Amino acid sequence: MTAAWIVAGIIGLGIALAASRRAVHHASALAFGSRLPPFVIGISLLAIGTDLPEIANSIISSLRDQGDLNVSDSIGSAATQLTLVLGLLPFVGGTLVVGKGRVRLVGGLTILALGLGTVLVADGYLSSLDGGVLVIAWIITSAAIWRYAPPSSGPALTVPARRKSRHILLALGALGFVGAGSWLAIEALLRIAALINVPVYIIGFLGASLGTSLPELIVDITAIRQGQRDLAVGDVFGSSLVDATLSIGIGPLIAPVAVSADLALRGGLGALGTIAMVTLLLGTVKHHTRVTGTVLLFLYAGLYVVLLNAL
Repeated sequence: MTAAWIVAGIIGLGIALAASRRAVHHASALAFGSRLPPFVIGISLLAIGTDLPEIANSIISSLRDQGDLNVSDSIGSAATQLTLVLGLLPFVGGTLVVGKGRVRLVGGLTILALGLGTVLVADGYLSSLDGGVLVIAWIITSAAIWRYAPPSSGPALTVPARRKSRHILLALGALGFVGAGSWLAIEALLRIAALINVPVYIIGFLGASLGTSLPELIVDITAIRQGQRDLAVGDVFGSSLVDATLSIGIGPLIAPVAVSADLALRGGLGALGTIAMVTLLLGTVKHHTRVTGTVLLFLYAGLYVVLLNAL
């Protein structure tokens, strides 16, 4: 029975990942004619697109009264983006210029957002007001990044967006599949957690967050291979910020939900400390190399130690 649910979860996650990739493709086609710098597109549009599985998971989990799955996946993904995904990029695309000023700005805002989220889950409940605060925090931090982020090193993207209505319809259709795939994956994770007697929060933080972070890894590797390194870097940092704010808040905004306060605090503080170390490291070096990438991968492994000690 466990094996069957594992297969079902993989299928559901696969559907969500494939659909999110198509949604990102069509959404990007609409925006690439705007002459925005790649970093700005990556940290806003692309970050939202590649975070669609987490956002769908937040809404569906909250509607099903599974707050632990929402919070664990969102917080776990926020840390996974800036450790595992960002750590792997130099091994794929060589040395990257992440920009110390941008790292300090976005990393600092993400740390503040995670701190806010950790405070809000401390009472074991996420209300509609809490969800609204986190969504507003995403809007404010995104506006601050657009306003104050240092210039990108790459040229503006000027690919014209033709057949806009077609791209809109296909993007919306892909979003529907993201929701369906996420629903199946969530159902499988809940059944697996019950069968092996492991808290849903642990399953979500260590398992679901890894799966829902795959769109970022796939899209960012593709962007690097196409020479759009700023686009990839912006997506990684933007996705982490989205996970720390919008992804956690959008579900409870619609359907308030209870969470396991002890596990949520442990996960939130662990992710906050990890992202603080990433920000400190990359905010003081000129290049992101395989050496710094290795450090980030070790930080990712440390998250497992933090959470598994809770069992």
